[in-house]
Amino acid sequence: MMQILVIHGPNLNLLGSREPGVYGATTLAQIDADLQQFAANAGATLESFQSNHEGALVDRIQAAGRDGTRFIIINPAAYTHTSVAIRDALAAVALPFVEVHLSNIHKREAFRHHSYVSELALGVICGLGPQGYRYALMHALDHVRASAG
Repeated sequence: MMQILVIHGPNLNLLGSREPGVYGATTLAQIDADLQQFAANAGATLESFQSNHEGALVDRIQAAGRDGTRFIIINPAAYTHTSVAIRDALAAVALPFVEVHLSNIHKREAFRHHSYVSELALGVICGLGPQGYRYALMHALDHVRASAG
């Protein structure tokens, strides 16, 4: 069974009400439900995890290295630009992953232009709103199938 993990970083629990002009009106629950349905239709299992705490995100990434996870989709949110710990956890588990951002981080404040995790990612999707998660999932499914056979 293909097991995919989606990790959402800080403040993404506020989607739908947080700065809708930047992040849209779709809630995190709606994003996760869409991904769950898409994964199930493709014969995969998908777990979503959100935390506002860096250590909890690191712990979940480390657990993914032992629990059968085959691919990670991660939106580190603000930790994208600050967390060497998340970067190091992703490097340590050595699982393939795609980095996702709802907004185009390159059209925002200068401090958002740098990502600590991008150099490790198979790809980066930014600026496509919630649809970016679906594209990341499509890639994850293709990647896991290709590496299995």
